[in-house]
Amino acid sequence: MKHKITLIPGDGIGPEVSRSVQQIIAAAGVDVTWEEMPARAEVERTGTDYLHSGMIESIRRNKVALKGPLETGVIGGTRSINVGLRQELDLYSNLRPVRNLPGVKSLSSNVDIVLVRENTEDLYAGIEHTVIPGVVESLKIITERASTRIAEFAFQYARERKRKKIHAIHKANIMKLSDGLFLSSVRKVASKFPEIEYRELIVDNACMQVVMNPHQFDMLLLTNLYGDIMSDLAAGLVGGLGVVPSGNLGDEIALFEAVHGTAPDIAGKGIANPTALLLSAIMMLEHIHEMEAAKRIDAALRKVYSEGKSLTKDVGGSATTAQFTLAVINSLEKRQN
Repeated sequence: MKHKITLIPGDGIGPEVSRSVQQIIAAAGVDVTWEEMPARAEVERTGTDYLHSGMIESIRRNKVALKGPLETGVIGGTRSINVGLRQELDLYSNLRPVRNLPGVKSLSSNVDIVLVRENTEDLYAGIEHTVIPGVVESLKIITERASTRIAEFAFQYARERKRKKIHAIHKANIMKLSDGLFLSSVRKVASKFPEIEYRELIVDNACMQVVMNPHQFDMLLLTNLYGDIMSDLAAGLVGGLGVVPSGNLGDEIALFEAVHGTAPDIAGKGIANPTALLLSAIMMLEHIHEMEAAKRIDAALRKVYSEGKSLTKDVGGSATTAQFTLAVINSLEKRQN
């Protein structure tokens, strides 16, 4: 099969880890034509809005995209491009599988949790204003439509992947209308999937429980803000954001991304770890039905981690990005032979 995929290399270490992933996908024999979007600096020199620099049109045309990390300013500045992409393209489901990689030092072992996060509303709707100087109001938007469709996605995913249990995470004891609407919507969907065990947890308790005993969880279903927080919390159990993938899925379009930062302190030094983006690319390959290639890359990656000889500094090794990439490719070739 031939594929045309939008590539957004991103900022900081983004171009370096993107090149690594492109090389590994090519070595696996997947026929991809990459439609690469220009770097932020190049767009800003022309005074163009980065989000509308051809990126949206490219993703809509190709239906699939792979994205490196993008910088998001704190206080002021332009809105988050990450949030903008999800809202513009209606990528309503953020899918975050969290599993241990062999040889990576972590707080917990044998973790296997899938987080499904609603991706388009809640406080991320960005509806806020100054009421009077010193007082800001921000609106939390929860709708029955969005809550129902994210629940349907989660339960259908569980059925197809033979997952056994879903916890809906909420704060409906305090936010009785907004989180209450989310819960009531999820309950209606859960009733249609009797083979899947359904439970509910208040978000603060859920955070504690995930840290104390992550093995009690199979899937977590969350609104946008809780999902953002708890997906990073879960990643911390297995070694951090540098070793977990992420996918943003809509009805017709999918965007897979690294969710770690841009790491400007090591950009250009050739020591960045491409694992998170590679794991996201494996999810992407599964999405475009390149199942065999996805399995082979995943096995090659895990073999490199098991051997521990070609790991980057952030996970206890001394390899460069290029050396790590070559090790994965060599592992791929050995499995092919």
